Parts: sequence; structure tokens; C-alpha cells
Amino acid sequence: MGYDWGVPTRIHRSAQVEDSVNIVIERLLRRRGWRPRVLPYAGYGTDGWVRLLARVLLTPPGTRRRDVETGRGWRRFMSAPAQGVAVTVNLGGRAHEVLSRRGGYIDALIPADLPTGWAEARLSAEGSPVSAAPLRIVGPAARRGVICDIDDTVMITALPRPLLAFWNTFVRHEARRRPVPGMAEFLCRLLSSDPESFIGYLSTGPWNVAPALEHFLAREGFPCGPLLLTDWGPTTEGWFRSGRQHKRAELRRLLAELPQLHWTLVGDDGQHDPEVYGEAAQAGTGQVRAMAIRQLTPTEQVLTHGTPEPLSELPWAPSRPGSAVPMLRAPDGHGLLAKFGRAGLLDY
Repeated sequence: MGYDWGVPTRIHRSAQVEDSVNIVIERLLRRRGWRPRVLPYAGYGTDGWVRLLARVLLTPPGTRRRDVETGRGWRRFMSAPAQGVAVTVNLGGRAHEVLSRRGGYIDALIPADLPTGWAEARLSAEGSPVSAAPLRIVGPAARRGVICDIDDTVMITALPRPLLAFWNTFVRHEARRRPVPGMAEFLCRLLSSDPESFIGYLSTGPWNVAPALEHFLAREGFPCGPLLLTDWGPTTEGWFRSGRQHKRAELRRLLAELPQLHWTLVGDDGQHDPEVYGEAAQAGTGQVRAMAIRQLTPTEQVLTHGTPEPLSELPWAPSRPGSAVPMLRAPDGHGLLAKFGRAGLLDY
């Protein structure tokens, strides 16, 4: 059997209201013939276990898989999650069963012994077509890990500004999104020092856009790795999600789950990446070896949070003690690659 990580014991009132509305909608749609379909996301694991990520959505009869995965703009957010659906997971020659949680999400640890590299789990629910979830298995000999932000680090989005976030997320076509120059080359070079290296993309963006992000990363030549996104709307703790808390929690989890890796943390100075990454570097584990921060232009800073200065340099920014872990900054991937090369941080 699979088991879930961190199921909350108490749920905030806002989440209870949202869940009640979703139950009513789910019953109505099921009476109209809608059936569950599993949308898989890339997961990861190491010796003895994998972290399985997926979502169960209700879809009308005749819906094709690509219709679920490639819905564009606002259509991605017009989904009907299915909670409490039993999903069969075939992995490593064994069958497991997990239940979708609130929002239809599946985030479960499943025991498995798989060879290093890419593996696959087969998922199905209530007679729905089988879906394949890719899994990156990190071996005991792996030494290098990279955690990379997405918005304004690999993709120019100016996400925190509400109006621009709405435009970029709901209206703009993926093909028009622009990558940060040189960032794909920089990340590929970081990973080239270890043939078993691992990369994960950590973002405060919603899971609804995961397929579009995967297509963007593949099209622009970024190395392949799991996405660690979040959910918009009410949470089990409050009315709104906390982007910083999401990143802190995922960073702590990755460092604990993959202790054999030496990490490079990649982000930008338009949000709170320097603060969050600095906290992780000071945690005392010694796993974080370097931090790479993309410097936004003054115009990008204004679009992102309303002032031309990075958040970390504003008068009310929280003070952060010094760290022995180097934090190198540059306007793009080309500059970061050059600075990491001069500092001898490309190969360790």
C-alpha cells in the first residue's frame, strides 16, 4: 500500500467550504456521466521508495488525454477535481492503491526498489485509461542536485504582480513565453559534472499549468526534472497559500529525502528566493554548496513587486545572517555560468 505525506489533522474553514462546493459539483457531474481521469506528474525517488505525484479530475465522456493535458489558458482552471478516488498504481511489478486527497491531488510515498535513472508508474482509476507517471530515481552514487525556481528564473513572467499574473497564466500562449537567456545552458552545465545528477523545479505556480511548463522546458532545452508546484485558493491552513512556506517546506523535504546530494539552489531576486535559499544554506546540514541568483532589471523589479529595488534590499526586508555558502548573482544564465566557472563551482 502507498502512504501519504503530512495529511493535516485540522482543516481551515475556507478549505471546508471549498470542499463542500466541490462535493456538490462532483455529484452533479457524475450524474451527467463525467468520470475520473488521472493526470500524472513527474515524481522522484531513491532506494526503497518513490514520491508519486498526480491529480484526479472529472472529465466528460469522450475526453482524450491530450485534451486534459494541453488545455490552454483559463481552460486549465475550469477542471473538476475528484477527491477520495481510489487509484491503482502498478510499480516495479507490484500493485498499490492510493486515494486522491482534497483538490483531487495525489502526493504519496510508495515503497519500491527501482534502478537508477528514469522509471515509470502506471496509474488508473475506476476503469479510466491507464496513465504513465515518469519517476526520476536518484542512486546512492549521485552527488549533485539542483533546485531551480521557474518564474523569472528560467521563464520571464513577472508572476507576483496580479494583473500580469492573470495575463500570463490565463491568456498568453505558451509559445510566446520567453526563456531567460543562457539559463538552460547554465543548468545543463551544472548537471554535466555528475552523470547521475538530479534537478527539480520548485515554483509557487499552480499545478494547473504543469503540462504547459513541461512543454516550455522541453522546447527551450532545459534539463528534465520533476516539477514541485502548489495549489491556488484556500488551503488547509488559511484563506491563501504562502509561496515562501511552500518553498521552505519543499526544500527541507528534498534535503532530508536525498541526503547524498550536494545542492545548488537557483532563483531570482524579484521575490524571496535569496531569503529562503539563505535559510536553507544556514540549516547546518552542509548539503547546500552554492546559490545562483538571477538579477532582475529595474523594469522587471517594478513589474514584479512595484519598486525598482530587489526585495532583499528594501528597508523593511528581514535581515539575514551571513552564510559561508557562496551566493553568486548575474542578470542571466550566461553571467551565472561565467561566475560559477571563475569560482570553481561548476564541478564538485
